[in-house]
Parts: sequence; structure tokens; C-alpha cells
Amino acid sequence: IAEPFIRRRAIRHLEKGRVVILAAGTGNPYFTTDTAAVLRAVEIGADVVIKATKVAGIYSDDPMLVPTAMLYDRVSFQDVLSKELKVMDSTAFQLCRDNNLPIVVFNVNVPGNLLRLVQGETIGTLVMEGAAMVAEGINPVTIERAATQMGFPAPPLAMLDEVTLTLP
Repeated sequence: IAEPFIRRRAIRHLEKGRVVILAAGTGNPYFTTDTAAVLRAVEIGADVVIKATKVAGIYSDDPMLVPTAMLYDRVSFQDVLSKELKVMDSTAFQLCRDNNLPIVVFNVNVPGNLLRLVQGETIGTLVMEGAAMVAEGINPVTIERAATQMGFPAPPLAMLDEVTLTLP
């Protein structure tokens, strides 16, 4: 059993160094879990949104249909729009872009991936303003270092899909 989402209470828990897990959607029609997670991330001042998926990150094409699709290490918001890359629903993506909230897309089905990610290892694809488009294996930059270079502190983090996880 958990307490309901109250912005002030969630922020206070984070200030005390506690882990805050935000689960489910908003309960409003037309809002996906991605949009709900990004909305909550913006509300609590998260520094990064982590989208847990079944693929390794953002690809040049659908990796399930196009085996030669290229996995990107990092891309800018503009790259995603201009190349029509699939990251999340457009409302959630635009909310991240409008709030300059970086996104990390990674494969949650690989054991240990989430732990390695929050420990600063380069996992998946980083989307952030000003990020140069880089294919996998070229100039890897950890989330923490990339975020710091762009003026963002390291975590708290928000994770998307069925569970939203915010770590101090």
C-alpha cells in the first residue's frame, strides 16, 4: 500500500534522501503512461526521465523489422523530430523538450541495466538538447557526465512505463 501522489510530499521525501516510486498513470483519458511519468517528473523537478523499454535504446529504424537499424548513443530533441525517431508519444516528448528534461531510453529486460544506468554507466540512448547525434560505441558519454556538461545535476531520475521511479 502506498500513499497517493502529492507533489509537496514527494519533493519532501526526495529532500530527505528517500527513494520515491511513482506508479500508474494520471487516471485521465488520453494520457499515456509516458505522458503521466513526464508530467510527474516535471512536477517534482526530476533531472532525467528514464524510459524502460524492450529494445536497447533509440534506433534509426524499427530494430524488430530492420536488422541493420543503427542504435544511437545520444541524440538531440531536434534530431528525434527531424529524423522522426520513435522515442515516446508526442505529448510526453514535447513536454520533455519544452522543459529541457533529458530522456534516457534503455532495455529494462537486461538484468542489471537499471542499476548500471543509475551508477553512471552508459546504457541505452540519451536524448538532450545540444547533444550531438552519436552512434553506439562512438564517444560514449555517461548520463551523469553528459547531464553535468549541459548544466544539469546528476539524479533524481524518473523512469517511465508501468512504473515511474525517482531516485535521489
